[in-house]
Amino acid sequence: MNLLLAGILVYVLVQIAIGVLVSRKIRSEDDYLLAGRSLGPVLATFSFFATWFGAETCIDAAGQIYADGLAGGSAEPFGYGLCVLFLGLVFAASLWRRGITTVADLFRQRYSPGIEKIVIFVTVPGSIFWAAAQIRAFGQVLDATGGVGVSTGITIAAAAVIIYTVTGGLKADVVTDVIQGIVIILGLVLLAWVVTDDLGGWPAAVSAIPSERLQLFDLSRGMELVETWAVPICGSVLAQELIARVLACRSPQVARNSALLGGGLYLLVGMIPVMLGLVGLRLLPGLEDQEQFLPTLAREHFTPLLYIIFAGALVSAILSTVDSTLLAGSAVICHNLVIPARPGMAERTKLLVNRLGVVGCGLAAFGLALSAESIYSLVELSSAVGGGGLFLLFAVGQFSQIGGRLAAYAALITSSLTWMILSWVCESTWPYTGSLIVAAITYFAVACQEPATTTPKAA
Repeated sequence: MNLLLAGILVYVLVQIAIGVLVSRKIRSEDDYLLAGRSLGPVLATFSFFATWFGAETCIDAAGQIYADGLAGGSAEPFGYGLCVLFLGLVFAASLWRRGITTVADLFRQRYSPGIEKIVIFVTVPGSIFWAAAQIRAFGQVLDATGGVGVSTGITIAAAAVIIYTVTGGLKADVVTDVIQGIVIILGLVLLAWVVTDDLGGWPAAVSAIPSERLQLFDLSRGMELVETWAVPICGSVLAQELIARVLACRSPQVARNSALLGGGLYLLVGMIPVMLGLVGLRLLPGLEDQEQFLPTLAREHFTPLLYIIFAGALVSAILSTVDSTLLAGSAVICHNLVIPARPGMAERTKLLVNRLGVVGCGLAAFGLALSAESIYSLVELSSAVGGGGLFLLFAVGQFSQIGGRLAAYAALITSSLTWMILSWVCESTWPYTGSLIVAAITYFAVACQEPATTTPKAA
């Protein structure tokens, strides 16, 4: 076996072992899904960062910027980093005070069980798409490291992440997030230091970037530009993997502050792949597969030992994200659909149901990872599925008494139809933004005829 590949696999086995050790303290569904609602600021901050800082931040953002300049990084890391800050600044404390377990619980509380079911069927695919992106990226790392082929790499990756996620739940996840977060930061800092040293230092590296590659905003794109930022910020702020971190904190203050610190750390560390992508054409001109940019760059600039460390950092980024997404999809399905169908279920049985749910979500993500054209396409789908109606109901439902069940149904239906028509029929460049506008108009139009039936809890 290739020494580098063996090193990565040993690293994965160590992470699994840590997860198994921590998971021995899991006694209830609350422990498995929300770490017993006991997270302090250090664990929560690293968990927000490591959960969101995944394959698309390292591999895809660097590759997109390598191909398109700074504009290729509008979603990653900038849009998704702002998403975490937005969550902390606006929603975290309010969500924590509701005492819910999943984001679907919020829609049941505020609107109706029917709306809850719609939200489940709309949001679960997003988590699976996101997990598929991480598994595909893991496969790319294994292929770039050991030449096993992308399909074989994806298969190995899927098996590893399913085992890793099933064993530990959120309680193990947040512990390993600290380890993984530190490894991610050290690996990227080390690569940036070696690359800039090869280029003659920071001034020489910056001067090597053509000015046309530094344009982040192209105002001539109009609504397409709005779409580019709306999808990661609004489309992802209600992702269950983020919401779970909020709900797992021990107080609303910890939830708010940790999200803000985690989002800030995300943007700061995310600037390293941005810089590497910007100087990439000088380092690796003519690279055919942009998703291979970062692994190839590391392999050419590192010694075998340093490359193993860096590959471990990429694997850390992937593992810390994919276990959260698989757990998120399983949590919504099992907690909101399966377990309520069997009242009085014992905690031990609930744990088994949730673990089986993780396996099911993992196999679905594996199939998507094999068939997808790119990591970016999976990430984009994960944020846009369901249209803007979900975000509208999420925001209005927490802070306003306007509207109720009928307004929510109308907004979700018109939003989803608008997204599908704009995406598949009109081939519009701004389907999410269009669906959000239609959802807002529909919701408030129906709400004017419908008195509010539920009072949201105070923020």
